[in-house]
Amino acid sequence: MQIQIREATAADWPAVWAFFRPIVAAGETYTYPRDLDEASARELWLLRPPGRTVVAVDGAGTVLGSAKMNPNHLGAADHIAGASFMVDPGHGGRGVGRALGEHVLAWARAEGYRAMQFNAVVETNTGAVALWRSLGFRILATLPEGFRHPTKGYVGLHIMFQEL
Repeated sequence: MQIQIREATAADWPAVWAFFRPIVAAGETYTYPRDLDEASARELWLLRPPGRTVVAVDGAGTVLGSAKMNPNHLGAADHIAGASFMVDPGHGGRGVGRALGEHVLAWARAEGYRAMQFNAVVETNTGAVALWRSLGFRILATLPEGFRHPTKGYVGLHIMFQEL
C-alpha cells in the first residue's frame, strides 16, 4: 500500500474523528477522557503553529491515520519535541504507524529539535512500544500504575525518548 503523509486540513477532521472517537472511548491507549467530545478532541488534535498535524492517506485519498507534533515543553526546554499518533484500526498492521513515526522524526530533526519525548505510552500497548523502540526510542522510566486500563486495571506509563 502506498502511503502519503500531508498536512491535515479541516476537511480531514471527520475522517480522523471516525477512528479517534472509538480509540479514545475504548480507554486502552490514550490518557484523554474516554467521553471526550468532538469539539474538544478537534482542539487537542488539530494543532496551530508551532505544532503541526498530518494525515497519512492512501492513493485514493482515504485517511489511514494521523499524527500531531509539537514542542513537548515551553521556554528553556522547547528544544524537545513531542508527538501523538493514531492509526485507523481498519488499516493497522500496514506500516501506517511506522510511516507517521518516521515522518515526525524527520520533521523534528528539520525543525532543529534536539530530542523527542513521548510522555505517556501505555505499557500494555505493546505494538506501539515495539514500534517506537524499533525507531530508536528507549524507555527512560515507567510510572507504575500510572494508567487505569479498562480491563487490565492499573498499568504503567512509559516515558520514551530519543536524541535526534
